[in-house]
Amino acid sequence: MNIDRIEFNSWMERIVQRMDMLEDSLRQAERNRTSVDGEELLDNQDVLQMLKISTRSLQRYRSSGRLPYYTISGKLYYKLSDVHEFIRSSFNQSPVRRKDKR
Repeated sequence: MNIDRIEFNSWMERIVQRMDMLEDSLRQAERNRTSVDGEELLDNQDVLQMLKISTRSLQRYRSSGRLPYYTISGKLYYKLSDVHEFIRSSFNQSPVRRKDKR
């Protein structure tokens, strides 16, 4: 199977155009990500899905100071590193066992 030079160049040009489009899309997505000092910020929905908890549980963690949060323009955000630290500290705590009163 022979491919002539013109057809080959045409295919290569289309491939390069697609790669350029992908690069532009990635750059746009990077600009749209919310971050502070290079650290990604998560909103309530992100954290709820990540931890698989209820809204009330997330509110309790905020109120107790276990999960630091930041308010920007009236919206709550959490640093990704703080969420990871919260997860680590939750694993390190041993569960409290209650004695049954019978």
